[in-house]
Amino acid sequence: RASPAGGPAAAMAQPGVLTTKEPAPQSVPASDLPMKLSEVALNTGAYSSSGLATAGFRTAKYLPGEWHQSNYDMYHKAFAGCKQGEHDRAEAKDLAEYTAQRAQCAQQDSTTALGHRLQNTHFWKSELQKEIEDLDAETNLLAAQKLRLERALDATEVPQAIATDNLQCRERRQPPDLVNDEVERELLKEAELIRNVQELLKRTLMQASNQMQLNRDQKEICERDWSDKVETYNIDDKCGRYNNQSTNVQFHPNSVKFEESASTPETWAKFTHDNIYRAEREKLASGNLRVLIDNILHDVSQDLRRQCDTVNEAFAKRCEELEDTKHKLEYHLKNVLREIGDQEANIAALKQAIKDKEAPMKVAQTRLYDRSFRPNVELCRDEAQLSLISEVEELTESIAALKKKLMESEQTLRNLEETRMDLEKDIAVKKNSIFIDRQKCMAHRTRYPVALKLAGYQ
Repeated sequence: RASPAGGPAAAMAQPGVLTTKEPAPQSVPASDLPMKLSEVALNTGAYSSSGLATAGFRTAKYLPGEWHQSNYDMYHKAFAGCKQGEHDRAEAKDLAEYTAQRAQCAQQDSTTALGHRLQNTHFWKSELQKEIEDLDAETNLLAAQKLRLERALDATEVPQAIATDNLQCRERRQPPDLVNDEVERELLKEAELIRNVQELLKRTLMQASNQMQLNRDQKEICERDWSDKVETYNIDDKCGRYNNQSTNVQFHPNSVKFEESASTPETWAKFTHDNIYRAEREKLASGNLRVLIDNILHDVSQDLRRQCDTVNEAFAKRCEELEDTKHKLEYHLKNVLREIGDQEANIAALKQAIKDKEAPMKVAQTRLYDRSFRPNVELCRDEAQLSLISEVEELTESIAALKKKLMESEQTLRNLEETRMDLEKDIAVKKNSIFIDRQKCMAHRTRYPVALKLAGYQ
């Protein structure tokens, strides 16, 4: 059998074949060519196994023993091939049956696992849906409480305006009624209470708004999770309905891999559990805040109404005091006016008494004057002269006493006049104070909101 390639490497690959190493090709001169060929023939001989007839060419042939061995090897190889084929066919049949059973069991296991997964997904989806509905209902309830807070905050504007107006009106009182009385102190307490209530309501409103936003954010998170669960449920339900007779299945070689971002069953369940836990926590916080808002509005309305009643009682008591004082001042004014009239009559009487002393004084002084012209020894300090002098002195003292009393009476009259003016002014001040407290302040306080409005129900 000839070598397939005819080269040295192919000849060496056949057993029992003698090979000669071919010399490297050299350039031979044309004159030396016959001598070289004769030398090659002499060296090889006619019965050489290489069978080379000429330089550069050779043939390879098997020996008889090698030929028989080659045929024996071929028989043995064919027999072994048949046995191996039967064995392979038996193994292939067993393997096909085993893999069919395994494929069927694997498909059943996968379908069962998908069914369990659908149950788990449905469970968490239902829990999420319940939390979403509860959060929505809780947010609506908190929104109603927030509306009450806004109404209550708006309702405090009227008490604040009333308290401020009362304080400004009472600033128009005139001395001595411009006093820091019980009404003033209670009005200042009321104004401070209203400011504190407004600050509290504003802070609570901000807290309610923040809690509502937290509820909405957590609801949105649960809704996204719920939406993912719904989509996953639909996908797994569709996958669970696939079978070997389905017409909408095809090869997806690259699908058999784990995504790097894929979750584990534990992290998957923990994610939804944490979402539900946070939703429950926000729902509990929202419920507690609603109870707190209810208590705050109840306490605020009660405190404001209680302080309003206290201020009204102080106003009523103060008006009674002013009325009583005014009546007493009017009574004293009446007495002063009567005393002024009596004093004026007394002054007139004193003036008349002084005037009445003028004639006796003229008579006595005229007598003394005329008697001073008695001649010589007749100018005597007789009893008549002494009596006239005593009469003049007595009249002088009487007139002086009357004038002094007249001055005192006139001063008393002036004092009474001042007292009268002071009383009239004080009565006018009391009337002004009563008008401010009763007609201005107390009438304005009738517009004070009721407890239900202060609690945000109206």
